[in-house]
Amino acid sequence: MSDFRLRVFAAVARHLSFTKAAQELFVSQPAVTKHIRELEAQYGQRLLERSGSKVLLTEAGRLLLLHAEAVAASAQQLDEQLLGLRDPDEAAGRLRLGASTTLAQYVLPAWLPAFQARYPRVQLSLLNVNSERIAEALLRGELDLGFVEGRTKNRDLHYELLLPDELVAVRQPTPAGSPPRPLPLAEVLASPLVLRERGSGTLEVLEMALRERKIKLGELKTAIYLDSTEAIKTYLEAAPGAVGFVSRQALRRELAAGLLEEIPVQGFTLPRQFEAVWVQGQPLTRTAQRFWSFAQQQAVSKAG
Repeated sequence: MSDFRLRVFAAVARHLSFTKAAQELFVSQPAVTKHIRELEAQYGQRLLERSGSKVLLTEAGRLLLLHAEAVAASAQQLDEQLLGLRDPDEAAGRLRLGASTTLAQYVLPAWLPAFQARYPRVQLSLLNVNSERIAEALLRGELDLGFVEGRTKNRDLHYELLLPDELVAVRQPTPAGSPPRPLPLAEVLASPLVLRERGSGTLEVLEMALRERKIKLGELKTAIYLDSTEAIKTYLEAAPGAVGFVSRQALRRELAAGLLEEIPVQGFTLPRQFEAVWVQGQPLTRTAQRFWSFAQQQAVSKAG
């Protein structure tokens, strides 16, 4: 029911790009430009400024973006409420999920088909970015529900436990195999380290655990920072002597196939939690609540 021009404007404002907005909405770039000009003519002022290749919001544009996001949220809520009156057991509409890498690659994809079979009218999307960017997207209203790992909590967001997890040290298999006894932490950290990028929940957990032991990550020998768990595993398979810290959830196939081996570390464990997250004080939409209940059921089955 909302003005399509507001959707166009909101897409441009989110991406700060006419091209990306056109790609998101499956319209031409000239059509995007036309809609923006019509809005500017309607309100009699500029909403966007172009500076070279950059697109910036004016003060009026920032105000309109807040309105456009409120209109979109209201329209989604109305759709769900009307559907609820017609069929309380049905769910429909848009559900925008976001998940940090481990969850998006190794946990949620196996659950999504069953949810889609149960609620075929839900238009489901899953954004895969690190924990830091999930938080930012939730606060900007770009996601309905997020799933993250890590310890840092944003006061503007509400967190609920989904699944326990742990990071384990792994390396390319050695002729002697996995050490029969845990190795000293100092010996493990003397190896070239393969780490996740800044902003990831995986790196955050490792860095905080080392800090508790008065060890600074910057003082260690780092071979490379990579932006995905898959990249880390592939790198380790080809890098004798290198060590990485990877979620146990992401290592089942590699450990079983002998592509990587686990290194037990003396007195050093890296437990963490996978958590659902949404905006503090803002109730989940009906569809997001259904997915959260569904995810909890799946987590119980997985733990069992």
